[in-house]
Amino acid sequence: MLRCLLRQATGNEVNVRYSSEHKQQTRQALLESSASLAKHNGFSTVGVDGLMKAIGLTGGAFYSHFPSKDDLFCAIIERELENSLRLLGCGETSSKEKLKKCLGHYLNMAHVMNPADGCAIPALGAEIARADEYVRSRAEHWLCELHRVWGQILESETLAWAAISQSIGALVVARMLSTPGVQASVIQASHDLLCQQIDGPCGSD
Repeated sequence: MLRCLLRQATGNEVNVRYSSEHKQQTRQALLESSASLAKHNGFSTVGVDGLMKAIGLTGGAFYSHFPSKDDLFCAIIERELENSLRLLGCGETSSKEKLKKCLGHYLNMAHVMNPADGCAIPALGAEIARADEYVRSRAEHWLCELHRVWGQILESETLAWAAISQSIGALVVARMLSTPGVQASVIQASHDLLCQQIDGPCGSD
């Protein structure tokens, strides 16, 4: 009907179907916007209509991009944990000094106060734990990859797991608190302790 009206108005045939490129751009915008909303408010609290409204579209258009909200959540986790690995994986030339620099970027008050722009694990870990096995297996894949990198740098698989858990846990605890000074103390103490462990003797397991 819309095509007919446009043809009558212009005298030309008009193709109103969106290109595959436009569809991909819309899907990417939905993924990025939904990830930010989920990390800030929790994924389960936002409905499909709210997710689509954030990018200026109606809820009905959602299903042309994702079969279900659960599929969107899985895509968010895959994307976000890949980003976290890039942030914390320390790159190709990994060293203890570079790992400490990564921790400095991760364990700071800016990250505490801006969950929407940060790592998904502290923000969405509880929801990942309640998700289906596939989502949890993807989260495990990326965490194990991060563990592999840190284990090589630290020459200790045990210390690598402890450092990852300490980093994530520090953000979770800090965000639970209401006083900025106490939040900062949690983050600083975790950062300093991890740096001490990194500088200390690390034997392979």
